[in-house]
Amino acid sequence: MSRYRGPRLKISRRLGLLPGLTTKKSNKTNRPGKDGNADNVKKLTEYGLRLEEKQKLKFNYGLTESQLFRYVKEARRRRGVTGLILLQLLETRLDTLCFNLGFAKSIAQSRQLVNHGHITVNNQVVDIPSFHCRLNDTIGVKPKKSSKQLIETNMKNNPSITIPGHLKFDSSKIQATVLDYCEREDIVLQLDELLVIEHYSRR
Repeated sequence: MSRYRGPRLKISRRLGLLPGLTTKKSNKTNRPGKDGNADNVKKLTEYGLRLEEKQKLKFNYGLTESQLFRYVKEARRRRGVTGLILLQLLETRLDTLCFNLGFAKSIAQSRQLVNHGHITVNNQVVDIPSFHCRLNDTIGVKPKKSSKQLIETNMKNNPSITIPGHLKFDSSKIQATVLDYCEREDIVLQLDELLVIEHYSRR
């Protein structure tokens, strides 16, 4: 399955607020589909609940099914709380870190910044959005006028961003350092990650 490129507001109406997918809000409050206006909408089954939680992760972080499955397998392999490790793996992706720093309004936009070579890691240009940043890695902007202007403009248009506690940001250099792995409360996405792990444990 390829990455989703369809209407985003329709997805946010169905799954709830997905900050990494879009900042726009729909005027409609009902769920999409012919039964969205029904008074007695069918209650989701246990499978349906697990599926929706998985889809939240996929759409928010812009992942394909195979990518998310690989992250789940990696989270299971590591020692610790599997659900938290899964979120930490996703939050240390380069495109997610650029979004959290306010370089872009969505993860899709930050992915484009990385693809076009505007972002550096440890002073080296990295054009792979899924690049896994490690502790003490430094994320910056390519020393080129057009790159700096683009990021500065995006940050001005995104003033409400709050830098997570596990990142140290130097606004004068437009540069950030990964101090630690994120905590659960640092993640804005409303999600029950245990249901995602349950969903894949049945495969």
